[in-house]
Amino acid sequence: MNYAIFRSEPIYTLNDLAQIGSHNKREKKAYNSNPDIDLSKTKDNVELVPLNMKYVKGFYEITKEYKKEHEERMKSEREDRRRTFRQMVDKSKSVVADEMIFTASHNFFNDMPKEKVLEWSKYCMAFVKDYLGYKDEQILHATLHMDEKTPHIHCVVVPLIKKFDKRTNTERYTISKKQYIHDKEHLSELQDNYCELLNLGGFALERGQKHSTVEHLNMKEFKRATQEVNKELTNRSNKLDQAITDLEVKMESNKPVLFEKESIKIKKDTFDSMNKVIEESKKISEMKPKLDNTYKAMKEQISTYSKVQQENYDLKDEIIDLKFQNTNLSNKVSILENTITVLKRTIERVANFFYNLVADKLISKEKEKEIHQILGNDYKLYKEKSKDDGLSL
Repeated sequence: MNYAIFRSEPIYTLNDLAQIGSHNKREKKAYNSNPDIDLSKTKDNVELVPLNMKYVKGFYEITKEYKKEHEERMKSEREDRRRTFRQMVDKSKSVVADEMIFTASHNFFNDMPKEKVLEWSKYCMAFVKDYLGYKDEQILHATLHMDEKTPHIHCVVVPLIKKFDKRTNTERYTISKKQYIHDKEHLSELQDNYCELLNLGGFALERGQKHSTVEHLNMKEFKRATQEVNKELTNRSNKLDQAITDLEVKMESNKPVLFEKESIKIKKDTFDSMNKVIEESKKISEMKPKLDNTYKAMKEQISTYSKVQQENYDLKDEIIDLKFQNTNLSNKVSILENTITVLKRTIERVANFFYNLVADKLISKEKEKEIHQILGNDYKLYKEKSKDDGLSL
């Protein structure tokens, strides 16, 4: 079973846009040591919507009218409220661009000739224009990567629109991803549409699992979480080392320990140091669930990226070996969930059938007589109409 995969990743700052551009256009030197990219195959990559300049410069080209409008507006602003166009878009709650990733399960592309992959690419780009509604001038860049384990498309768009501003009673430029992908429910519908479109084009693909509970953490968030745990663990470890050192010093300066039949006599400060060691040891022990959860989150994160073949721009060396580990298991789980869903629906249909069958038989003759008495001469007409309408007493 192969899955159609379409994801949307918001880009919030022009610095992030520049980094993504360097990656998509293969401008980074780091690829020499990246095992996921085969530079000998980079020549096979295809520019679906070419861009002969840097991403940020291309962004400025698309938004030049927006920039003019902003600069004109700033002339009448108070000096302490004036911002450059770049400052404005970077600090806006909206995105500066949106990156869409199109791919499929790894096996889908096995032995597929490049011509067929290009045909698949045309359907993906048709989806961007016909289903999402982006115009040619809003597409910053689109490229088909053939130099990684699974072919995939990066399509970066700038959702620049003109919108009516109630405050000024005029139409003004803005960048709004929500104009094209309203919310998570709409995104789910679009993923349905994407799968349907590919099947119409002759590409046999299944829709991925809806409303997956796996969170797609970005790497900055993931690194921050692991750094906090490492920092806390280091801090606890240092405190334990200090407590052990203090205890050793006090034990050396102690008089010989006095042993009694059922107890040992030691100095109070030595005893306190021993308790401190025990306390710090317990705190480190209590961190184990947090460490386990962090490791589990790391595995889930890597599994998520392997399923969608999403490149991770800042992936550290220590987690590379875990990439793509759980793809087969995730697919099997999805198959089982789909099977369970089908079985549940079947059981519900059978249960409803027998319930309705028994319910029909439970209507007593007394009830029928009661209806007969109420309706009188109209009873026969009522009974015949009930049969015509598919009803039963």
